[in-house]
Amino acid sequence: MNNKKAGKQGHKKKRTARPHMKSVQIICVGLAVLTLVFGIGSISIYSKNQDYKQQEAELEAQIKKEEERSKEIKEYQDYVKTDDYIREVAEDKLGLVDPNEILFKQTN
Repeated sequence: MNNKKAGKQGHKKKRTARPHMKSVQIICVGLAVLTLVFGIGSISIYSKNQDYKQQEAELEAQIKKEEERSKEIKEYQDYVKTDDYIREVAEDKLGLVDPNEILFKQTN
């Protein structure tokens, strides 16, 4: 009778060991899947980050260009308010001259 009990006890240990191994295997597979998912996700995020960095650089260059253009416009606005600009426009557009200037016209 002791032999039967010893055989049954050994058999019981094997039964409890197998479900434990299945649990470990399931956990390992689950961890592998999670690692794979996070790995793919991090690659996707890295790619998007590179795209955003490139876009940021392009926008910064565009901002710099627009700031330079704004500066040129401001300088032109200041120039338009000067007598030199008024004189230039009067000479070019209206053909006017200062009273002490002599204008030579070429005749053909």
